[in-house]
Amino acid sequence: MLNYDPLACLPSSEELPDSDDTPVDNELQDLIPGLLKALLAMAWSERMDWYFGVDMGIYYDPDLPPIVPDGFLSLGVERFYDENLRPSYVLWEEKRVPVLALEVVSQKYRGEYSTKKSEYAKLGILYYVVYNPNRRRKPRLEVYKLVNNAYELHDGNPIWLPEIGLGIGMERGTYLGIPREWLYWYNQQGQRLFTPQEQAKLAQQEAQEALRRVQLLAERLRSLGIDPDLI
Repeated sequence: MLNYDPLACLPSSEELPDSDDTPVDNELQDLIPGLLKALLAMAWSERMDWYFGVDMGIYYDPDLPPIVPDGFLSLGVERFYDENLRPSYVLWEEKRVPVLALEVVSQKYRGEYSTKKSEYAKLGILYYVVYNPNRRRKPRLEVYKLVNNAYELHDGNPIWLPEIGLGIGMERGTYLGIPREWLYWYNQQGQRLFTPQEQAKLAQQEAQEALRRVQLLAERLRSLGIDPDLI
């Protein structure tokens, strides 16, 4: 009996283009998803069942070009394939639709509120996050959840995402030496996750505090006539 594997007839990620050669409109479309990815890399350093793509094509139909969010998160997939990493995200290989897609709006709209929103809903992406730093009167951060095949807007900042186990929100901070409003992940208590730079600074402060306590203890022992070097 001849076994037929329909997946064998589909192009693989190695055979598909890994870029549409369309540059991002501004730095924020690279830096904001990059920060979210760096935060996950620290918070989920022991987990190997997630992947966060930045400006990477999601192939959902072999006859159509990929859709390319500024960032997306997928759960239940391999974090690393090999040292060459993923060239693209191919749904018929991964067998997992991303759980979240992120778009950072530039001065020129690229269908974030229309075409892309509809495409992500058709793919079944549970959360669609849109950040528009240029807004003044409307909310700059919008988080939509897919309910009955349509996106519903969720209010709040941060907004808890139970299926991911994290919240997402915006606040002012400094990343790569740039002070501005950024998007961050948050824990269930509403506390934002520290950036790699903040983690390093906190570790340095803790080390300095520990050294200060040791010095104070040594001074106390000397005042009692005890040589701390002999203990």
